[in-house]
Amino acid sequence: MAESVGEPLDRVDARIKVSGRAIYTADQNIPGLVHAVLVTSTIAKGRIASLETSAAERVPGTLAVLSHKSRLPLAKDPMKVDPSSPADRALQLFQNDRVYYGNQPIAVAVAETLEAAFEAADRVVVRYEALKPSIALERADAYVPKKMGGAGDPAKSDRGDVSTGLASAAFRFEEIYSTPFHTHSPMEPHATIAVWDEPDKLTLYDTSQGIFGDRKRVASLLGIPPENVRVVSLFVGGGFGSKGPTWSHSVICAMAARRVNRPVKLVLRRPQMFGPVGCRTETRQTISAGAAKDGTLTALRNNVLSHTSTMDEFVEPASLPTRMLYSTPNNSTLQAVVRSDIGTPSYTRAPGEAPGTFALEVAMDELAYKLGIDPLELRLKNYAERDENKNLPWSSKSLRECYRQGAEKFGWSRRKPEPRSTREGNTLVGWGMATSVYPARRSPASARARMYSDGKVLVEAGTQEIGGGTYTIMTQIAADALGVPVARVTFRLGDTRYPPTPVSGGSQTAASTGSAVYEAAKALRDKLAQMPKDGWNGRPFVEAEASTRENEQEKQYSMYSFGAQFAEVRVDADLGQIFVSRMTGVFAAGKILNAKTARSQFIGGMVWGIGLALLENTVYDPRRIRVVNNNLAEYHVPTNADVGNFDVSWIEEDDLHVSPIGAKGIGEIGITGAAAAIANAIYHATGKRIREAPITPDKLI
Repeated sequence: MAESVGEPLDRVDARIKVSGRAIYTADQNIPGLVHAVLVTSTIAKGRIASLETSAAERVPGTLAVLSHKSRLPLAKDPMKVDPSSPADRALQLFQNDRVYYGNQPIAVAVAETLEAAFEAADRVVVRYEALKPSIALERADAYVPKKMGGAGDPAKSDRGDVSTGLASAAFRFEEIYSTPFHTHSPMEPHATIAVWDEPDKLTLYDTSQGIFGDRKRVASLLGIPPENVRVVSLFVGGGFGSKGPTWSHSVICAMAARRVNRPVKLVLRRPQMFGPVGCRTETRQTISAGAAKDGTLTALRNNVLSHTSTMDEFVEPASLPTRMLYSTPNNSTLQAVVRSDIGTPSYTRAPGEAPGTFALEVAMDELAYKLGIDPLELRLKNYAERDENKNLPWSSKSLRECYRQGAEKFGWSRRKPEPRSTREGNTLVGWGMATSVYPARRSPASARARMYSDGKVLVEAGTQEIGGGTYTIMTQIAADALGVPVARVTFRLGDTRYPPTPVSGGSQTAASTGSAVYEAAKALRDKLAQMPKDGWNGRPFVEAEASTRENEQEKQYSMYSFGAQFAEVRVDADLGQIFVSRMTGVFAAGKILNAKTARSQFIGGMVWGIGLALLENTVYDPRRIRVVNNNLAEYHVPTNADVGNFDVSWIEEDDLHVSPIGAKGIGEIGITGAAAAIANAIYHATGKRIREAPITPDKLI
């Protein structure tokens, strides 16, 4: 039987999605459902002096208006987080009158209808004692944390002597590169439905990228056993990292449902997506580089400054690419953070590597021009044959071939090196390139496989479908492992009643959950093979379950996906308007499980690279520290009109060090390097080096 893994199989959930039958969180039809609407703070720092709810409670149909005055009980302090749970955030659950950031949840109105809940929320009267907030990045109170990012990497790294390496360099430079605040902005807003079946049994329908972490956090705060909390998330309409942690609204919804003794639905309004459910912090990266005349790097340093909140800590690990991407004997990085009056930042579309590769890869382009060396040649000159930061060999690395194929497909050899050397009428044309990199991670996961007597197969794992095609690739993996047609396999996910799996983040779902599905299907196949011919004996099904452990080979190998990106931009010489007319991306990301969904994921990441380079910018009023573009009309993300021709391909790798199925993960590699390739193309087109994203027309005129 022909294998299906790797083939461009249509999504198994495509028909129900395009026909509108896919059940997202807010679509759940629960009898007796009532509605909740959050009230959020209009100041960024201070306390609530008074909160009056009498007018709100008089709105017909209103069941409750809850706030810190309601004294809602919790089993633990929601502002304290478990250090062993990197996705946990300090939550604001009406336990005091403090305001830590703009748009913080301070009350919730619950009513029979959504309209009544909106009206009641609008009638809550709040008076504040405001303090002066701050969002200044360069401050004397910046500090170096112990750890950063979800993997807990150290905030400092050193090898060799950077000062000596810079002093001995024939060419050296130091520049500052910056990226702004970003907001995740998925089409589906965060939503929760809470249903109490008994006094201590809760079903939570939640827009979650990590249902098991969600269950653990909610159960802990509400003081009930985790097994008494069922979390369901069948489809997620975009998350980009924001739906990985458990945020305040999910617990508030459960608290409200317990108080009114009714099922409650709470959906965030679009402006409420700016602040209480994470963001990417602004970064300022000071890169110093030194090189010999032939382009060999003698030193490389990146000192990163970013924000965290005043009540929690999250560090955007932008220094990570600088540590490992290029070979250099002298390397150092440092991550410092300042506490600002904002909602806690969180994982956002390739956290760390997205802003980190923007800075590093623009700096490499600058160095290439200073040396008079082709940017691709400079990268090959400093190709890292092993991870010099971890002092480990790569589990696999096909980056040279990515460079070669990408350059050939794009036509890089025809590039005129001088800036402003190509013009079509009043349009300046520029070409740029950059390297992509993202860690290949795998976490423990479990799955269950069952074959019925009629030959049909059911596979279950409690993972999440966040748009990447998880339903489809898991079906393919199970079918091939069992040796049955794809049409005979049904895969179920998104329910904590199924075997546990990790968060769908960090590009690890395929390697983690996919490996568990593979092992469960193999175990079932072995079980079936050992049965006598009449072994069914009236049994309706045969079942097997399997779990995978921590990847011990991470101690022996450094595991990353790599890629090369090439971009062509067209810039209006008078108006500075920029259009990315074409991009070529070639990636090496382990075994590709589905050619169609993989291509979509690579393209999706590259499109987000356009957003990082040209459009996305969460703008705060510096006086009030409130987001002023908190909607999709003014928070600009790429649309069809912003995207030119994309040529995407990959190098097949079967990396069994990363996972038993050879996959590395591709969810985030596409965004890394894309913004830098665009920025470098803009320099080639215009001769103007812009080191601050987004690159907008005003910066070019």
